[in-house]
Amino acid sequence: MTLNAHEAFCLNTATSFSAVRGRGANRTREDFKSLEAAQAYATTFGDKRTMVYAVNDMGNNAHIGNF
Repeated sequence: MTLNAHEAFCLNTATSFSAVRGRGANRTREDFKSLEAAQAYATTFGDKRTMVYAVNDMGNNAHIGNF
């Protein structure tokens, strides 16, 4: 996984992670305390269409990858 400077900053300072699926009104989000937990949840779907975001307590977030 190649991250730009903002993504790396968010990953290094993350306090939670969000796994997001779907579009528009059909969008769902699950929040996790660790990247590993978010990835484990995402891989249960087996389609690599779950977007995982790193979120920090300064209000920053960044897309880390699709799992």
